Amino acid sequence: MNKIETVKKIIINKPLKLDCGKTISNFPLAYETYGELNNKKDNAILVFHALTGDQFASGINPVTKKEGWWNYALGPGKAIDTNKYFIICANVIGGCMGSYGPSVLDEKTNKPFGTNFPVITINDMVNAQYNLLDLFKIEKLFSVIGGSMGGMQVLQFISNFPNRSHSAIPIACTASHSAQNIALNELGRQSIMADYNWLNGFYQENKKVPDKGLAVARMAAHITYLSKKGLQEKFGRKLQERDNLKFGFDADFQIESYLRYQGSMFVDRFDANSYLYITRAMDYFDLTKQFNGNLSKAFEKTNSKFFIISFTSDWLYPTSENREIVIALNAVGKDVGFVEIESDKGHDSFLLDIPDFLNAVKNYLDTSYKKIKRKKNFIQLRNYLKKNLKCLMLDVEMVN
Repeated sequence: MNKIETVKKIIINKPLKLDCGKTISNFPLAYETYGELNNKKDNAILVFHALTGDQFASGINPVTKKEGWWNYALGPGKAIDTNKYFIICANVIGGCMGSYGPSVLDEKTNKPFGTNFPVITINDMVNAQYNLLDLFKIEKLFSVIGGSMGGMQVLQFISNFPNRSHSAIPIACTASHSAQNIALNELGRQSIMADYNWLNGFYQENKKVPDKGLAVARMAAHITYLSKKGLQEKFGRKLQERDNLKFGFDADFQIESYLRYQGSMFVDRFDANSYLYITRAMDYFDLTKQFNGNLSKAFEKTNSKFFIISFTSDWLYPTSENREIVIALNAVGKDVGFVEIESDKGHDSFLLDIPDFLNAVKNYLDTSYKKIKRKKNFIQLRNYLKKNLKCLMLDVEMVN
C-alpha cells in the first residue's frame, strides 16, 4: 500500500464550489493534530502550511521519515505549545500528501487526474479546511497561524469567516502576489513543463517523473527563500571538495552542489503537478482585488486580533508588503500588532530557529490566551452575580 494512502483524512461530502466554476464533493482532506482539545474547545489553533509543506508540521513525517517542517516552532514547550494548545494542520487541496489533488485517482477514468484536475485558489484551500471546525465541533478557534502561503490563507480565512477565530498571525506574507513573485513561479512552472517526461501532466499514468524539471524549479525557488548575506556567509566562493576549478560544468562551487542536492531531495517528496497548481493558486491570490481595490474591507467584519510578523532580509515577501496589511487593518480600527524580526536568513526565517521570532509568537499566544480566559471568567462571574442578586432581591420582596 502507498504510504500516502494511510495518512489521516476525512471525506468532505458537502459540495464545494471552486472559484474556477467547478463544484467538487466527496473529496479527501488529509490532516494531522497535535496536543489535546480541552473540554471547552477554546484552545484550538489552525495552522496553514506554505507551498511545499503538508500536514506534518511537527514530529516525524511518517511518509518521508523527515522532521516536520515547523519542528522549531511547534511542539511541547515550544512557541506553539502542544501542552497548552490543540493544533490542526491540513494538507491543502491541490497538494500531494493525501488531500484532493492532481495525484488522486479520477473516478471517471480510474487514472490520476493530472492536468484534468481543476485549477484551485487560496480561497478554495481555505474553504475546504473550514470543514475541520465542524469535524471537531469547534465554534471558535483560538488562533489561525501561517507563514508565506500559509499567511495568505490566514488572511483569506479571517476575511471569509470573520467571527471564527479570536486571533490571527500572518507571517512573512502578502495580501496580493507581486509581479516579481508571479514571474519567479512561472520560471518554475516552465522548468517542469519543459521536461520531456512531464507529458502534458499525465506522467503518472505513464509511470514517468519529470524529475529534472521539478528539481530545477526547486533550485530556483530555493534561492528566493534565502538572502544574499546568508548565502555569502554560508558559501561565498568556496569550492566543493576540490582545491582548484575543474574548467567544466560539474559543481565547482559549494553553492552549486547545495542547490543540486536541494533539487534532488525535493523530487522524492513532492509532485510536479501539485507544484504547478499550488504556485498558480498563489499567483491568483489578490485579497485587495476581491474587495474592489480596498484591502481594509476584507477585515471590516472581524473582531479578531492580529499579530503580523516580517523579517528584515526577506525579499520575497518584504516588510513593506506586510506593513500594507497593518495599514489596512488600522484603517478600520482593528487590534493589530506588528514586529519586524532581525534575521539574515531570508524568507525561510519563519521555518528556522530564530529566537526573537519564536519568543514573539510564544509571548503573543500565551498572553492572548490568558486574556481570553480572564474575559470568560469575568463574564461568568458577572452572569452569576446578576442571577443571584436578582434572586436575592426577589427574596427580600417576598419577606416584605
